Amino acid sequence: MQYAASDVNSHDRYKILTAFVLPRPIAWVTTLGPTGVVNAAPFSFFNVFAEDPPLCMFAINKRPDGRIKDTWSNIERTGEFVVNLADEPLALKMHESSGDFPPDIGEADYLGLRLAPSVDVKPPRLADAPWAMECKVWQTINVKDDRQLVIGEGLRFHIRDELWDPKAMRVHMDKYHPVGRMFADRYCRTNDRMEFPPAPVVKAKAAE
Repeated sequence: MQYAASDVNSHDRYKILTAFVLPRPIAWVTTLGPTGVVNAAPFSFFNVFAEDPPLCMFAINKRPDGRIKDTWSNIERTGEFVVNLADEPLALKMHESSGDFPPDIGEADYLGLRLAPSVDVKPPRLADAPWAMECKVWQTINVKDDRQLVIGEGLRFHIRDELWDPKAMRVHMDKYHPVGRMFADRYCRTNDRMEFPPAPVVKAKAAE
């Protein structure tokens, strides 16, 4: 079975992409509203793409009724945000924060999420997140006026102490249990893992 992208509508393209490109990491983005309300919203069109500078990117689309999401309004105004990751203990609240909240009600406050101050940006981070990255906007790309691709430059990392070996610069995988987005309201755990031997190094054939 095959589809030309031009032969299916945008809703069906979304279903085709999200049904197979998975599991996807989730950026749980905190931003600061104009009155000090802390917005926390998850986005699964997300990943990190570079380390020098450290760059991440996520997509913010408009609401079905055409309204601009609070996350985009806040980022457009301030140029700052924090990407938090969710693990299993936080997964349900992360999902619940994807609901429709008015601008004057912050998801963090409504759901009882603990906040901690950031260092280099004004939006706070989620205190219980296993990992968070303070970001400033590096670049934005407008896609057909209904979606913004936000590329953020990481300024500071926050890591839950028990998850990190600072000498080896490695995560303790036995203690870190992130969740991934499948599709619709379905998520996955990451406890069933595989480990392979080093990949082969194949030498070029000698010239004859």
